[in-house]
Amino acid sequence: MIETFKEFDATELYCPKCGRAVPVRKRLLLILPEGEEYEYLCSVCGTSVGTKLVRGTEQVQIVI
Repeated sequence: MIETFKEFDATELYCPKCGRAVPVRKRLLLILPEGEEYEYLCSVCGTSVGTKLVRGTEQVQIVI
């Protein structure tokens, strides 16, 4: 079977402050050794409505 979709991005999520599904913006929140964490923000009021961790395929090395 061919992999058609590798990753999904949310375009609308439920906002508890607005009380309905609203368009969202994705913002980079953290860069972690296991991947990048993104936060979804309501485009109407700016409330955080969720997060997503995108795991990288390459190994990250931290040099101190």
